[in-house]
Amino acid sequence: MPYDATKLKDWQIAELAEQNMPIPDDWRERLGLQKDEVVPYGRLCKLDFMKIMKRLKNRTDGRYIEVTAITPTPLGEGKSTTTMGIIEGLGKRGVNVGGCIRQPSGGPTMNIKGTAAGGGNALLIPMTEFSMGLTGDINDIMNAHNLAMVALTSRMQHERNYDDEQLQRLTGMRRLNIDPTRVEMGWIMDFCAQSLRNIVIGLGGRQDGYTMQSKFGIAVSSELMAMLAIVRDLADLRKRMDKITVAFDKKGNPVTTGDLEVGGAMTAWMRNAINPTLGCTVEYQPCMVHAGPFANIAVGQSSIIADRLGLKMFDYHVTESGFAADIGFEKFWNVKSRLSGLKPDVSVLVTTIRALKMHGGGPKVVAGLPLPDAYAKEDLKLLEKGLPNMLHHINTIRTAGISPVVCINCFHTDTKDEIAMVRKAAEAAGARCAVSTHWADGGDGALELADAVMDAAKEESEFKFLYPLDMKLRQRVEKIAKVVYGADGVAWSPDAEAKAKALESDPKYDDYATMMVKTHLSLTHDPSLKGVPKGWTLPIRDVLIYSGAKFLCPCAGAISLMPGTSSDPAFRRVDVDVKTGKVTGLF
Repeated sequence: MPYDATKLKDWQIAELAEQNMPIPDDWRERLGLQKDEVVPYGRLCKLDFMKIMKRLKNRTDGRYIEVTAITPTPLGEGKSTTTMGIIEGLGKRGVNVGGCIRQPSGGPTMNIKGTAAGGGNALLIPMTEFSMGLTGDINDIMNAHNLAMVALTSRMQHERNYDDEQLQRLTGMRRLNIDPTRVEMGWIMDFCAQSLRNIVIGLGGRQDGYTMQSKFGIAVSSELMAMLAIVRDLADLRKRMDKITVAFDKKGNPVTTGDLEVGGAMTAWMRNAINPTLGCTVEYQPCMVHAGPFANIAVGQSSIIADRLGLKMFDYHVTESGFAADIGFEKFWNVKSRLSGLKPDVSVLVTTIRALKMHGGGPKVVAGLPLPDAYAKEDLKLLEKGLPNMLHHINTIRTAGISPVVCINCFHTDTKDEIAMVRKAAEAAGARCAVSTHWADGGDGALELADAVMDAAKEESEFKFLYPLDMKLRQRVEKIAKVVYGADGVAWSPDAEAKAKALESDPKYDDYATMMVKTHLSLTHDPSLKGVPKGWTLPIRDVLIYSGAKFLCPCAGAISLMPGTSSDPAFRRVDVDVKTGKVTGLF
């Protein structure tokens, strides 16, 4: 150790590391767990959250470390890799450390971005299982979500086919009078399938369903994934499951999963998903996997359940937020932390010199195409022009009252002068800064980063929310837009403003969280605008209602809940060795 990351692909490093990976019995001994607290799934295991929390309820929480990033290139800047690196670096320092990252979606894994397991010597294993379904959480979410749509569409068919007396006599159901033009929910699958964004269902005869327009989203955008990320336990999940708004009736009243009598069955499908799965780094430090990605269209956080568990089990618990600090960190700050009641000690801002050069006006970065030569050469002027993006995100973290640590996720093309420039700017902005080579060197390359994190964690956090819970929706959005994004203001479409006013006047929405939906590729709503744009207004075109998660989701710009598959997707290179059964080509 470490493995030669310049010669070996990620899946090859994972294959070598997995030869000595701890199995469930090993984890029981290493982590001091009881036999019934570990649920084996082959060489993987889940952790029985309720049993462990009951036993450790009086143990003092460890340090709470959050990982976010600057505005990324389409390639990503290495949050998962850095999360693994921090855990490995702290492990090298002899610290009792663990963490939690989000489960990757099959959409990106089979498309451009590939797996979200990290990379090089800062990698989560077992990589193949992690990348392709793990212990079934996303599959459970798909089944539970689609069962709600089965309940809705079958109900609509039966209400059309029977009068009130027949409906009551044959089914025992009351008429819900569902408005087919106001069905909020759609179907989900865990691939990027743009041809399913807008569909028509129920074609055929009267026994073939109810004919209407419908849609598909990607599985991890489901409200059920959001609920998995923010619930405190199984009882909380069950309570929320009856409150999901599936459609509206013809008088404008919500039709919920409780009305459809499907919430119990949906919870049954997700009963195992409530428990985090335990994996580890290639240096064998424990790391849980729980909840999902896509902070631009979802909450994009590893779960509250896993964080509560990790803070009891470890002296340092590292958790991951999706995309940049304007999206992932903002949701961690004002939504997840408010719901969890947990106060973070440190936020690590992952920074790459290539991304800063892009924000300084560098050539366009396109996922799936070779990186332009400009990013492999020293260019201090280009880098200097891009620094404001990093400084903007540092200021966002400092506004929350959290100690920021800038991690320069180092590439072999980065020069000493470029690194020095970034470090000087970060420290001048009030952040600690560490250079980390965890991708190449594992924990040994992350020692400076680990030391900076431990040093920052000694400071007393002055954590505070951006807005009070009694602030109205449009005021919250204005605050987020101006303070976090740097906008001059917000422009609501007539329909979105009318919906916002109606929601503000209804007391039942007063305690709903504000979950922004926005591109991750820019501080603005426009992914082409890099750096820190000035003189712009945030457009809000709609507000989605997630009544189970208790989220109101203002949509900025044109965001699709179903991504598309590229012309050169990753699945073209994924295969199976028929002699060994091992998967190849996963990065």
